[in-house]
Amino acid sequence: MKIKFLGTGSGKTSLNRFHSSFLITSIKHNLLVDCGDGISKAMLNQNVDFNSIDFILISHFHADHFSGLPSLLTQMKLLSRKKDLIIFVHSSEKDFLEDFIFHSYLFRERITFNLKIISIDEENEITVSENFYFISKLNSHLDKYKQYDSNNRLGFVSMSFYFKDDANSLIYSGDIGSENDLYLFNQKVDWFITEITHIKKENIFTLLEKSDPTEIILTHIGDDFEILLSEFHQSLPNHLKFRVILAFDGFELNQYHSGCL
Repeated sequence: MKIKFLGTGSGKTSLNRFHSSFLITSIKHNLLVDCGDGISKAMLNQNVDFNSIDFILISHFHADHFSGLPSLLTQMKLLSRKKDLIIFVHSSEKDFLEDFIFHSYLFRERITFNLKIISIDEENEITVSENFYFISKLNSHLDKYKQYDSNNRLGFVSMSFYFKDDANSLIYSGDIGSENDLYLFNQKVDWFITEITHIKKENIFTLLEKSDPTEIILTHIGDDFEILLSEFHQSLPNHLKFRVILAFDGFELNQYHSGCL
């Protein structure tokens, strides 16, 4: 498993970082996790071929995590993509996504490839290929918005994920609502990717103690928080500096090495 961070910014648009997105490359497939505003330009910036993407997984429907999808599909169409594309989305959001694509004038009859939108549900194991799967769980990130939906139009689905292949394991917290969401999976993993916007820096120490991942990678970093976060990282004891990593656009991980390759 190799992970390439295409965007590591927060919900606030930045000239320094693209919105949250990363690419998981397994032996046979490329899975894009989230595709917020600007994803097409982020992929060009990181020299990622649009047509190399086999799967897209959307954690939740905040704009910085999904709104770049129509543009990305358009680029694939303009490049005359031929191979299938599969988008994984929670079952409660499938109809909305179908509608969103339709209202973006991306009609199935006019695109050059077979687009499949597949429903997933929390706790179910989803096989991407014979040696690579993921499991999702619901977190509380969107719970605070429920008071504004008196007609119950929204599902308020925000997911965290556990990924596993033959060599590596990964937890991605997604955007979360509280520290408790960091502990949805009772698994020790190689990499734990978590956003840093909605949690306190001190939560990182607790996560290291309780879950003991080999490395924690911090993403979803806003410009207004970057200096403080860098100072926090510099203040860590030496034995922790190598286990807590501040991600940046272009940062890569694989089983042999952490860093920008």
